[in-house]
Amino acid sequence: MKRSTKGKKMSGYLERHLLVAMPGIGDPRFARTVIYMCSHNAEGAMGLVINKPYPGLTFPNLLRQLSIETTVESNITVRLGGPVETGRGFVLHSTDYMQPGSVPIDERSGIGLTATLDVLRAIASGTGPQHRLFALGYAGWSAGQLDTELQQNGWLTVPANFDLVFDPDLDSLWERSIATLGINLSHLSGVAGHA
Repeated sequence: MKRSTKGKKMSGYLERHLLVAMPGIGDPRFARTVIYMCSHNAEGAMGLVINKPYPGLTFPNLLRQLSIETTVESNITVRLGGPVETGRGFVLHSTDYMQPGSVPIDERSGIGLTATLDVLRAIASGTGPQHRLFALGYAGWSAGQLDTELQQNGWLTVPANFDLVFDPDLDSLWERSIATLGINLSHLSGVAGHA
């Protein structure tokens, strides 16, 4: 008899981890990306690319486009969160800001997610989360798709930590994420091996 996994947490899934693209990922949209995994279960996966700036868009310009007035200066880099729904925004943030619509992703590390305009208004008024990153779009996988990519040596998995997730130095985040595993970059190969 087959058990239903719908709605159940499955052990071994990758929520609260970073996916780090291997050199041979094969999809140029994900070359040298670091993705914070927001959800991963039997039905699929969703994450935000945290190390790629959104080309040609600044946070103040975005606020103007949304008619949100700002009273504080913000140095937030708008990130290209992934190729899916690139007009949809997500704020990954510290849990000092949790409102209706906010979802705790990692309570132990203090990371939450909000996808409403209210969080942008709070940031613009200086009452938002102390640590935050804003992404347009997300990376999504259907059931079993990410597992297949992992088996094909497309990604490394790294336990996420607060400092890496919110580090503003995007240029070296890929290398530093790999370094947390103690792996020498020169030893990485884009070719999968099977026994």
